[in-house]
Amino acid sequence: MSRPRIVIVGAGFAGYRTAKELSRKARGKADITLLNPTDYFLYLPLLPQVAAGILEPRRVTVSLSDTLPEVRLVLGEADGIDLDGRTVHYTDPEGTGGTIGYDRLVLAAGSVNKLLPIPGVAEHAHGFRGLPEALYLRDHVTRQVELAAAADDPATCAARCTFVVVGAGYTGTEVAAHGQLFTDAQVRKHPLRKGMRPRWLLLDVAERVLPELDPHLSRTADRTLRERGVEVRMGTSVKEATRDGVLLTDGEFVETRSLVWCVGVRPDPLAESLGLPMERGRLLVDPNLQVPGRPEVFACGDAAAVPDLENPGQYTPMTAQHAWRQGRTAALNVAASLGAGVRRPYEHRDLGFVVDLGGAKAAANPLGVPLSGLAAGAVTRGYHLAAMPGNRVRVAADWLLDAVLPRQAVQLGLVRSWSVPLDTASPELARFPGRPQARQDADARSGPGAATEEDTGPGRGASGRGERDDSPEPGEPAAVASAGEAVIAEAKAREAASPGQDSPAPESSEFQTPEQRRQPPSEPVRNRPGGEPARNQPGGEPGRTPGPVKRTDADPGEGDS
Repeated sequence: MSRPRIVIVGAGFAGYRTAKELSRKARGKADITLLNPTDYFLYLPLLPQVAAGILEPRRVTVSLSDTLPEVRLVLGEADGIDLDGRTVHYTDPEGTGGTIGYDRLVLAAGSVNKLLPIPGVAEHAHGFRGLPEALYLRDHVTRQVELAAAADDPATCAARCTFVVVGAGYTGTEVAAHGQLFTDAQVRKHPLRKGMRPRWLLLDVAERVLPELDPHLSRTADRTLRERGVEVRMGTSVKEATRDGVLLTDGEFVETRSLVWCVGVRPDPLAESLGLPMERGRLLVDPNLQVPGRPEVFACGDAAAVPDLENPGQYTPMTAQHAWRQGRTAALNVAASLGAGVRRPYEHRDLGFVVDLGGAKAAANPLGVPLSGLAAGAVTRGYHLAAMPGNRVRVAADWLLDAVLPRQAVQLGLVRSWSVPLDTASPELARFPGRPQARQDADARSGPGAATEEDTGPGRGASGRGERDDSPEPGEPAAVASAGEAVIAEAKAREAASPGQDSPAPESSEFQTPEQRRQPPSEPVRNRPGGEPARNQPGGEPGRTPGPVKRTDADPGEGDS
């Protein structure tokens, strides 16, 4: 008798926890496959510290192969799911398609940046959902401070040292808090013109910072930011973004080269493609995390609308804390559906929240006890160390080194501006010429204009960042864009001249029957080379040149750390 096949789509907080718990319970009695675009689990709450130069990038990643030895890892992005045929179709990083069969499916695809139809935002802002974006932001901020220090024109210096963060949820608040400390440390080495210092603005249409959290946390964060010099502007957002700056909803035009977009997240478009009942883009499930009418399909994390049994009639928010706990419940119920154990509904108890404000400052309310200052900072870092599934010693070592040594403010140049566009459904993957593009879905679910209060909610991935995509990097000739276009055009010409050559390998899977292998896929693969060029990428929008290079929620919350 063959072993049951369990496929988990996504290795965020929900997917990783599901795979971890299932591998323990299965003990070799089931084939567990984890489909994910990267070979690591990303601990998102510490991503602002990567952008601020506190943590080395690998510290916030946990190897899937090393920590899930009993789980088969398949690198790729799910393109479609055949519910009747019980198969998942995916595209690997090199553009080759594949199919995986399943007896039980756990959809934990997570969330992506929420893109609102505000003029210029898609072209001039960046999100903060993945490691490539954090690396880009770190380089970009460093570069702007260095260029400002060398600028002769006071207006240019001021614009380069002005950083606008939109969204005062977990991510936006933490990015602004860490960013101000980071740039202040840099200008001590690269002094600006007399009387000038880096300027950080935090915008939100809500009435207060961290509107979704306890008022004590909000007041603590607001006071810390203002004391540090961050301009906190509530009831204000971006009306239009341009190459030279942003027009605010209060009518003021702020000259800047940096727009960081942290207004929230939306569920991965894969969930909506299933054609099943949805709740604001999230797949409806019962309290046992099963999809009604599809008992073999489970969903958890940001992609699932899970009934909140503590608040009847509502659904659990999109935070990492919920995703992590739902992953465990999903694993137990998948095992129960195969005859091991009993099903149980998802229930939770609020244990409190922590918000890292940089340095020794934080805001926290563990078990409802309000804390601030050093006590909150200690609780916050202790929480992160306890919550991380790996790299604890390395993270603690980086924190110790940061406390006694100055940070290294250098540009690595690993990620370019066009590699991390805001309008992408795959923020965990950086783009570069010659690699298949990630899935695209830039449809906004809100009306035109500034972000609404709902849009700036505490989605656990609410994040963003900003930078111009229209200008070449210093020292990078504008011809780079045309060169990239030429490479892609040449590749397309070769493909057209030699049909069948270099075509993706046939789909295959050890789980397929011979009939399934002979049957062509039901719909074309979206991530294959030769698809429609994406904006902000060489070979995409005509006349664009690559810009410069740049970090709340597959983690315990959008920062709900």
